[in-house]
Amino acid sequence: MIKNILIVGLGGGAGSILRYLSSLLALKYVGGWFPWATWTVNILGCFFAGLLFGLWGNATGSSARLLWLVGFCGGFTTFSAFALENIHCWQMGEYYKMFFYTLVSIISGFAAVWLGTAILKS
Repeated sequence: MIKNILIVGLGGGAGSILRYLSSLLALKYVGGWFPWATWTVNILGCFFAGLLFGLWGNATGSSARLLWLVGFCGGFTTFSAFALENIHCWQMGEYYKMFFYTLVSIISGFAAVWLGTAILKS
């Protein structure tokens, strides 16, 4: 268990560092009105997670899966986990669940950010 935690932590740290560096590069070279850094990281993370999931599937005990899919992709972007879970619902034919999860995640995410900022302003 400790070994797995360390593996996930190592991957998560590397993913977080790469996310930060990607954000710096996007701000320096792209800028603009659209949040390109976040969008790019989310899409790349989803693509990478899809490739890795295609390789390993749900093999939860695999050290490589823990390092790269759970750790690295999780540190790089949590959007990849959200997308993977929705794809899983789609593959299982759970379309209503996928729609509900997407809608509730977006609305509650916006609401949670709004609430957090509103609490700090009062």
